[in-house]
Amino acid sequence: MQPAVNRIIVALDTADLGQAIRWVEALKGVVGGFKVGLEFLHALGPEGVRSLQSAGAERIFLDGKFSDIPNTVAGAVRAVCPLRPWLLNVHALSGPAAMRAAREAAEEWASRSGLERPRLLAVTVLTSLDEESLRAVGIQEGPRDAVIRLARLAQTNGMDGVVASPLEIEAVRATCGPDFLIVTPGVRPAGGATHDQARVATPAAAVHAGADYLVVGRAVTGAADPRLAAEGIAAELASLPAL
Repeated sequence: MQPAVNRIIVALDTADLGQAIRWVEALKGVVGGFKVGLEFLHALGPEGVRSLQSAGAERIFLDGKFSDIPNTVAGAVRAVCPLRPWLLNVHALSGPAAMRAAREAAEEWASRSGLERPRLLAVTVLTSLDEESLRAVGIQEGPRDAVIRLARLAQTNGMDGVVASPLEIEAVRATCGPDFLIVTPGVRPAGGATHDQARVATPAAAVHAGADYLVVGRAVTGAADPRLAAEGIAAELASLPAL
């Protein structure tokens, strides 16, 4: 089993490079990776990612949520592979061809460079969406059924895993097997605020259900002492008998 600390991915949701670097310097060695999303990427771009790596962020989850026609998704994957992301994601709703194109582009880059390709994740249903929200955009099934369907689609079209909320972990694991990665946002320590996410759980509950990695944002970065907050989550996970 991997150490509990390696399961924690901290979301660096900021456009302030100095703040992001301070978080990395405070948390490296205490967490397993760092996620950079749209706010960071649009404000700071590839150079921002390189700055984080120079500060000690060895494993980067590049949360670009690529969603476009297959050729464009493939081009985006080729463009970011030189940044050496550990994880990279594509929207499952982009469709089977786009997911296959992402996998092919990543493998092509790895073959050409002689380096390991990023692990590819499919975004299923955003954690901010509930059944009413899905109906509003034309998806009649509930979040759980939609996530299972999209996870199965992702697995058969070259994805290494999915991003799925805590409430769907057990169903995805049962459907896709033990080797399919499950990265789970919407993780909040007991008593923590849910903010704008509708489907949440505690770190212990998420790992017990079968998550491989937990994305934690404001519960760590918004804490008075982010390192202490991350250590608390790691201690909670380490206490689980099955970990």
